[in-house]
Amino acid sequence: MSFALILGIVMAAFVGSQIYWYVQARTLMRRLAKAGRMRILLTAAALAAYVALFLLNFGVFGRRASPTSMTWYDALISAPCAWWVVCSLLAFLLAILVWPIRRAARSTSALASPGRRQFLARSATAVVAAPFVAGAYGLLYGRLNLQITHQRIRLARLPKAFAGFRIAQLSDIHIGPFMPDDEIRKYVRMTNDLKPDLIALTGDFVTWDPSTQRAVVSALTSLHAPFGIFGCLGNHEAWSHTEDSITRMFQQVGVRILRRERVPIATRGESFNLIGVDFETRRHMVPGSEKFVRRYLEGVESLVAPDQLNILMSHNPDTFDRAAELGIDLSLAGHTHGGQVALEFVSPEIAPSRLVTPYVAGLFQKPGGQLYVNRGIGTIGVPMRIGAPPEITVYELT
Repeated sequence: MSFALILGIVMAAFVGSQIYWYVQARTLMRRLAKAGRMRILLTAAALAAYVALFLLNFGVFGRRASPTSMTWYDALISAPCAWWVVCSLLAFLLAILVWPIRRAARSTSALASPGRRQFLARSATAVVAAPFVAGAYGLLYGRLNLQITHQRIRLARLPKAFAGFRIAQLSDIHIGPFMPDDEIRKYVRMTNDLKPDLIALTGDFVTWDPSTQRAVVSALTSLHAPFGIFGCLGNHEAWSHTEDSITRMFQQVGVRILRRERVPIATRGESFNLIGVDFETRRHMVPGSEKFVRRYLEGVESLVAPDQLNILMSHNPDTFDRAAELGIDLSLAGHTHGGQVALEFVSPEIAPSRLVTPYVAGLFQKPGGQLYVNRGIGTIGVPMRIGAPPEITVYELT
């Protein structure tokens, strides 16, 4: 199914949801305000607030630079609008599913007991209201509920000198009002407290605004590890056209971004091979196809050391299949945010990212290699996380 078709279906569903909620709001107004004039005033005020909220959020009055700290505008306008867009759509879809239950609850012939009809009606209402409650949780708590994941990785070719070697991974930072620079600095302190030997940064430092790149580099400057800080770039560096500039900025503060490059990590006469690549995809993605490839990791063969342990930093986890074929022992990726709004506690398949990749979060293994997909610390689109808490990963190599 093409992206345009999927977008069209989503937009049609959203328009339908807004009509549905308008009808529900009008019904509520009639109950609250018996007088016709008061009802008209309340309806007009609510409609004006609704229209203003959307006009302000979708740049009708001009685009503004993305702030790198929380502002009143983002807290009182951007966040509520994002919460409403997502939750109203999900609640509308649930309302369609529970419509037969509501119909049964209103039918005196279907259920003789008024108590049972009332129970069905309340249950249906609770189901429809659930997305609004879950969305508030994801906005106010879920996106801030950081988890530190300790992951032991067994590697047959690990040199003895690196037994117990610790790598900390940060990914998908997306600096902005909902991941401000002071929040990033907090995560930097937490990462340093883990005392990793090496730190891997796996892309998406910015979102859309190139003017935020200097702030994110500055916020990450305090990272330290005895074997160095290395990184790769994500799709948002490509889309914001900041790949070259942010690489130079990182270089100035001692962070090396590997762009189809490798570097030996050595100690006590032994070493392993660390590789980094830019974002690449086999899907034509909006807002462009700058990183479209016909075959993943083409040309990376020369960077793989056949007689050494190889570790790859690649923002897109879809490169894993090809990496395993090339004999890359361990791939570190991000990109998916773990689904960001994932309901895997209901079903393992309910995660938006599963529409585009089977590698959503956690550890994956196949003959030839292993992959770990970090859930990242930032958000994209809507500033909420449900069932996919932000993550810093610490790997212990054994």
